[in-house]
Amino acid sequence: MESSQDQLYLRAAREFGQALARLARAYEGDPDQRRDLLQDIHLALWRSFARYNGQCALRTWVYRVAHNVGISGRLRRRAPPLASLEELEQAAALGDPEDEAHTAQALARLGRLIRRLKPPPDDQVMLLYLEGLDASTIGDVTGLSAGAVATRAAVGGTILDRGVAGLKPRRGQTFSWKG
Repeated sequence: MESSQDQLYLRAAREFGQALARLARAYEGDPDQRRDLLQDIHLALWRSFARYNGQCALRTWVYRVAHNVGISGRLRRRAPPLASLEELEQAAALGDPEDEAHTAQALARLGRLIRRLKPPPDDQVMLLYLEGLDASTIGDVTGLSAGAVATRAAVGGTILDRGVAGLKPRRGQTFSWKG
């Protein structure tokens, strides 16, 4: 018989597995490091369910644990300097010489921009916003008010829009990275 810890983990993996993979992709550009990060997230999730007692929604718990693992990994690696939303706006405004780039390039650039965000709350707000979560839910994860989340998501979304604005999608495609 499976323990409640195992049952919670299996439910979370089933319901949020794809979102966790996208989150790992946003935190880590290198495919090998990304796989390691995703494994670390799943292990941390499983371990965390030993102390989960329903004090928040399962989705909130999963995202909190996953973001904490992602942030810890970024800080350990000391990836490129992290930036605030304001600093990221300046980086996104620099433009890109790849006028004929395809969707994959736009997503790669978007991932690089997101990975430059400083840890909580800016990175969490943008990643959860891109997953399509509402401001109230994001606020539950980050500890920010729904109004603060909405403001950060709007500013960040505009910056990310500008960051991929010069890239052209393939014929018949559009960029649809927002939830």
